[in-house]
Amino acid sequence: MKKYLFLAIILSFQILSAQTARHYSNEFLNIGVDARSLAMGNAVVANIANGTAGYWNPAGLTSVNNRQLNLMHAAYFANIAQYDYLSYANQLDTKTGYGVSLIRFGVDNIMNTTQLIDSQGNIDYDRISYFSAADYALSFSVGRKNLLKGLNVGATAKLIYRHIGDFAQGFGFGFDLGAQYRLKKWELGLMLRDITTTFNYWSVNKDKFNAISQAVPGQNQTAPANIELTLPKIQLGVARQFQLNTKLDLLAEIDLNARFFKMHSLVSSDFISMDPALGLEFTYYKIAFVRLGVNNFRNEEFFGDQQLKFQPNAGLGFKYKGIAIDYGLTNIGSDGFYSHVFSLSVDLDRFLGKTGK
Repeated sequence: MKKYLFLAIILSFQILSAQTARHYSNEFLNIGVDARSLAMGNAVVANIANGTAGYWNPAGLTSVNNRQLNLMHAAYFANIAQYDYLSYANQLDTKTGYGVSLIRFGVDNIMNTTQLIDSQGNIDYDRISYFSAADYALSFSVGRKNLLKGLNVGATAKLIYRHIGDFAQGFGFGFDLGAQYRLKKWELGLMLRDITTTFNYWSVNKDKFNAISQAVPGQNQTAPANIELTLPKIQLGVARQFQLNTKLDLLAEIDLNARFFKMHSLVSSDFISMDPALGLEFTYYKIAFVRLGVNNFRNEEFFGDQQLKFQPNAGLGFKYKGIAIDYGLTNIGSDGFYSHVFSLSVDLDRFLGKTGK
């Protein structure tokens, strides 16, 4: 029973320890934000043109003409983990847009049973306390229009704070660069995440760690490494608008995601792994939206045979008088853990009846 009650804490440290391998550091920043984008399989790096561009591609902030507020909430793993996003974007001048965003991904009310058994060997449930394991990212983004004709560029600086109760806390910082190029009906996008590698420093409370390090034999015998570096990632996208008739439009984008280590991707080597993503958005009278997306393509071995698997996504949206409400059905790559994602976008100037810039 004691080992079972320790499980939540042990899992937290296993996650932290796994991050020190560098391949999957700060993975909460790779999930994505906004129900619209998640429903489109995260294939939005070329077409993004709203306040969430600070995350997806800061070059898209050049299309923000008014004050814009974006909110998102999602629950993962049967409502165990909560994922929240908040951003504000505006126009600095006729060629420059900026944005500020905050992301939190956390598991709350985890039982701390390290003091469950007193010095006499008796179980005392009053000695149970609770803690949270959460990751935070605060980012500042800016986009500049027409650096060259048709070329918009942007940059994001991000500060990271992660903690596992009183057991450990980490701090990090990094930078992203983005670009968008528009040629008639075609849109090209490039996003370079963690371009300088994102640096993270962990501080572990050794007393508390030692109290649980022997809870499961053979697990967590040593404290995790203090330093981890997040490797760069590349996302390249091509998008195009199609007018199907006077009422219905279609936006289609295909992206290529690349990471610099070996994964179970469609293209995989020791140097680089790449897989595609496809997103579709049907727009009816520029008010109602239906979205579909496919991403997370991967090769998995099943009884000696290679099988191709992928993640389907879907969503709906409604926009009226400066307010957009979006819904997405998606997951984070784990079969059977589909989640409902809701987001709200408010054009504050239009909503408040002010004239846009």
